[in-house]
Amino acid sequence: MPHIGLVSLVVADYDDAIDFYVNKVGFELIEDTDLGDGKRWVIVGPRGARESRLLLAQASGETQTAAIGNQTGGRVGFFLNTDDFARDHALMKKAGVQFLEEPRYEPYGTVAVFADLYGNKWDLLELKAS
Repeated sequence: MPHIGLVSLVVADYDDAIDFYVNKVGFELIEDTDLGDGKRWVIVGPRGARESRLLLAQASGETQTAAIGNQTGGRVGFFLNTDDFARDHALMKKAGVQFLEEPRYEPYGTVAVFADLYGNKWDLLELKAS
């Protein structure tokens, strides 16, 4: 069955983005391959995840640079599911992740919006058990 394997996220700097996603969000660095001419193939993702990882793509040119931090027009565009909201929320806050709101308890689960190092909005989300 087909599945989404990678989502490209335009970043200003590979190493800054790796630092944020690995050391603050808690992802693992899956691959960092030098492609030459300053380009790299950089993949990060939640520890143990096999699908839906991020390809960190350093911006090239004005159009891509303009998209950094606003890839979804200011909306939450990325959703990080967790099995323990309180644990991950506390770890991320301690690591310096900026949450834009206090946790909310919605009919579908517990959620709080956070911003990545460029301002892209993410939901940290623990879905209610069905």
